[in-house]
Amino acid sequence: MKKQTLCCIGHITLDKVVTPQSTVYMPGGTAYYCSYAMRHLNNTDYRLVTAVGESELNVVERMRNAGINVTALPSKHSVYFENIYGENQNDRTQRVLAKADPFTSQYLKEIEADIYHLGSLLADDFPVDVIRHLAGKGLVAVDSQGYLREVRNTRVYPVDWPEKKEALKYVHFLKVNEHEMEVLTGYDSVTEAARKLYEWGVKEVLLTFGSMGSVIFDGKTFHQIPAYEPAVITDATGCGDTYTIGYLYQRAAGASIEEAGHFAAAMSTLKIEKSGPFCGTEADILHCMRHAKEILPCFSL
Repeated sequence: MKKQTLCCIGHITLDKVVTPQSTVYMPGGTAYYCSYAMRHLNNTDYRLVTAVGESELNVVERMRNAGINVTALPSKHSVYFENIYGENQNDRTQRVLAKADPFTSQYLKEIEADIYHLGSLLADDFPVDVIRHLAGKGLVAVDSQGYLREVRNTRVYPVDWPEKKEALKYVHFLKVNEHEMEVLTGYDSVTEAARKLYEWGVKEVLLTFGSMGSVIFDGKTFHQIPAYEPAVITDATGCGDTYTIGYLYQRAAGASIEEAGHFAAAMSTLKIEKSGPFCGTEADILHCMRHAKEILPCFSL
């Protein structure tokens, strides 16, 4: 199988979103948002590896028809999230009605890439031996959110990552938000949390804070990346995934940490302005970087 520059591995979800006004079914997940975002960037040397049940093979076919390079592994079920919202949008009940099979080293042995981005949705998606296996072939990127969500009888519970110290030895890029960094490290300080994650083995720690920007730590320098003010806030779903894939895309192309961080921030700003995955162009991203108002992180480092 041809070696890719960038490969995202993760489940595509079936999301059931229930509000007082309607019930909507839609695909989602890190793999979905990353793949559609990459479709709009100039470098197409990208592959998605996913595992879905038969019911979601139509989603895979639509992605292929859109020009996305997809390898679909068999799974008894697809991941099925149910999100029920009350009148207050902050009042959400989340359940997982079905889970896909975890990824295994055996399934991934033929997949070759320079960078593997693991889009974990639930704690058991990627066992440590999978991370170790992929790290022997390329650089591994991980979004921590899935490792901190455990399903018990369909309900989703926040948890720590029991194998984090073993796993993070093999992770080059780790993306966390302010809540996740505190759960993982016990620190609410940006500098202390970043240093602890670096100490555990992560080479580039991406700490994202939404509208307050982001900080990237490489063991020597804390790179403060501004957020760009959106023209309108429409849909924040997938913004973290968009940031991460934009950053990895730029790093794979040889950009510096600062350059990649600014690109990722602008890309996620454009995503929040519209519903669904990022659908802009690189020209749009560069225009945002030049003209949108910068909001600098307000952390004392």
